[in-house]
Amino acid sequence: MKRWMSAVATAGLVVAGLSLAGPATAGGGRPGTEELNRWATDTWRSLDAMTDEQTGLPADNVTGDLETPGDYTSPTNIGGYLWSTVTARDLGIITDDEARSRLSTTLDTLAGLERNDASGMFYNWYSPTTGEKLTTWPDSGDTVHPFLSTVDNGWLAAALRIVREAEPELATEADALYDSMDFGAFFDPAGAAGLPAGTNRGGFWDAAPPDCSVEAPMYNGSGETAYYTCHHYDTTVSESRIATYLGIANGQIPATALSGTHRTMPPGCDWAWQEQLPHGEYRTYDGVEVWEGVYDYDGMSFVPSWGGSMFESLMPDLLVPETKWGPKSWKLNHPITVAVQKQHGLDEAGYGYWGFSPASDPFGGYAEYGVDIAGMRSDGYTSDAEKTDVDVDRPGCTTGTNPSPEFGDGVVTPHAAFLALPYDRKGALRNLHGIENELDAYGPGGFYDAVAVKSGTIADRYLSLDQSMIMAAIGNELTKDTLKDYFVDREMEQRLRPAMKQQVFGSSWGPGNGHHG
Repeated sequence: MKRWMSAVATAGLVVAGLSLAGPATAGGGRPGTEELNRWATDTWRSLDAMTDEQTGLPADNVTGDLETPGDYTSPTNIGGYLWSTVTARDLGIITDDEARSRLSTTLDTLAGLERNDASGMFYNWYSPTTGEKLTTWPDSGDTVHPFLSTVDNGWLAAALRIVREAEPELATEADALYDSMDFGAFFDPAGAAGLPAGTNRGGFWDAAPPDCSVEAPMYNGSGETAYYTCHHYDTTVSESRIATYLGIANGQIPATALSGTHRTMPPGCDWAWQEQLPHGEYRTYDGVEVWEGVYDYDGMSFVPSWGGSMFESLMPDLLVPETKWGPKSWKLNHPITVAVQKQHGLDEAGYGYWGFSPASDPFGGYAEYGVDIAGMRSDGYTSDAEKTDVDVDRPGCTTGTNPSPEFGDGVVTPHAAFLALPYDRKGALRNLHGIENELDAYGPGGFYDAVAVKSGTIADRYLSLDQSMIMAAIGNELTKDTLKDYFVDREMEQRLRPAMKQQVFGSSWGPGNGHHG
């Protein structure tokens, strides 16, 4: 398969204050190449520090000094580590032999992890040092009710597809794991309320949890009982679409599942709780009528995510060629999403920086960040520490209570800026350069997880998920989307691409705006 060779040296290149003189490695010597390679090398250091040498399982997080990894992991963490290992190899950070050894260790451990037999799916929390399924939280001792997550299993399965192509010597092991995972177990053919096609549940428990659940025969026809989440993944612009793509590619769920999620909630005052009243039109795909609604921001129209965060919109795009396969949907929506985030951070809120996504809270714990007005959730993810909630008029329905707020201590999350690289490389590099050198939110493992720009408060730790998104984004930028090449095969393209190609979002730049990439 592909290996990326060192590029010729470059000299005298400057982008927004970045000195780019000197030799470049992967990336062909474009402006910013040297910085991207350095950031990837440091980011890999954090992932290495999180990973147990014996099991090959990464912890969920590690302290900013890289000394103390967390004591739990998830399928997403493991999947992100696998594709990060492939990326580190392709960028020349580690050798082929080291990459193969690391991947082999992780696959061996995965083969021995306890799973749900009826679906082949992995539980959501394991010990990274022993591989045991967690039934109590290590820090608090609170009970864990073992859960099978749709989206988390999606990211692990996606990584297995990458490993089998990127490292042919391990294809048999990767395929055995991948082929045993049945995404039909998550797919509710009856769908969610108000939607015309089936869609995925958030996941299930194999024993009744104390909280809300729906007891039902497992959707894959295994005959086993599952206790499904009361909610569905019913939003189109969501990281959860990775599981939908995989289910379609595997022939485990129908392609009409792409019509089983909301672009926006429907129009009208019955749905006036959502952040904006959408506009749009109904379109029919394979006999299924879909409301193709959009929100507006500064003249631009776009399909929003639930919370208005970057990773909901762009994480699947790291692996799936969405802009190529969705020329009238994702190709329009992704760059507009980036422009909305950028304009919010620089112009509307005046933070001087941008990129908002769930991440570590600089003031302790974890928090969900986003551009509130650009998400469907009415009390949605906010962009500052004060959780400033924007509430605009919904003409004919409600009057906004806070249409033009003053924003406070904005919290930017570097991984969100990295996700923007394909759509605004120059702007993302300028932004990241400032976060590193002006906000000083950089440590031995690369960019710290988040920083509050006004107070300068830094979340000085690293999260496996966020670091693996950074590795994938840099790897794609420097190797011309090698991860997507590994991920896609002919069968996936034949089943998934036609369904994506027919989608038509109502996204548009509007007057006075243009492509910012």
